[in-house]
Amino acid sequence: MNSALKEVLDLLDLEQIELDIFRGRSPEERIQRVFGGQVAAQALVAAGRTLPDERDVHSLHAYFIRPGDPAIPIVYNVERVRDGRSFTTRRVQAIQHGKAIFTMSVSFHIAEPGVHHQAVVMPAAPDPETLAPFQERMRAVVGDNPEWRDWLSKPRAVDARYVNALTWEAQKDPSLISAENNVWFRYDAELPDDPLLHVVLAAYASDFTLVDTVLLAHGLAWGASNVTGASLDHAMWFHQRFRVDDWVLYAQESPWSGGARGLAQGQMFTPAGELAVSVVQECMIRVS
Repeated sequence: MNSALKEVLDLLDLEQIELDIFRGRSPEERIQRVFGGQVAAQALVAAGRTLPDERDVHSLHAYFIRPGDPAIPIVYNVERVRDGRSFTTRRVQAIQHGKAIFTMSVSFHIAEPGVHHQAVVMPAAPDPETLAPFQERMRAVVGDNPEWRDWLSKPRAVDARYVNALTWEAQKDPSLISAENNVWFRYDAELPDDPLLHVVLAAYASDFTLVDTVLLAHGLAWGASNVTGASLDHAMWFHQRFRVDDWVLYAQESPWSGGARGLAQGQMFTPAGELAVSVVQECMIRVS
């Protein structure tokens, strides 16, 4: 297990400071704001620690309200909305400087038999092992640029293999512009058989590339002086148990953008082609 993945797992080990109140921290990095996937994952951990029995997450709906301050801890207040026979509902509020920076409603469900169908087919994609890792692709784009060198040399918790162009590649070559963005990802270490952990880590990874999907549709890229963006809201539905220490194909597309906002949606498939997770996010995109 590399140091980056260990750091993520440590971030998810929240400190309980009172009944239904938890405290989380951010990585010790020089970043301007807390990564949205981190806040969503920590909020999900907080909610999961208040369950009356073993139940699986089946959906979450979240709003990113204010940028998180990475220099101070985040306090997570969990409200026990309902404990039913089949479903459990929680509401989580993340607080910094006395103000809410994030809210999430999350629902859990006991395992039950039921009818099953899957109307979508996993997109055709090369074997992930045949694709270059993200860092290798980026080095080919930026070369030996010192502004990128340190960042690209650091280990990453998530191994991401892009099927489509990176936003930086499409910025240089407009023929690569696309409203579709398929990415294989996995956590490159054997993880415990804890269903909530795999869901939490999927939520963490889900926020990495959705805004990129909107940018890719316009040939825009992070780091350009005229581009700013942020996640606004985020929803996920978990259809079945899956593992994130095995490859997951994250098939994403952006059906619309306008008015300084963009919509992205994604589906996570197991290597066998089973639909495991559906994701929808709206983001802010401003181009000066």
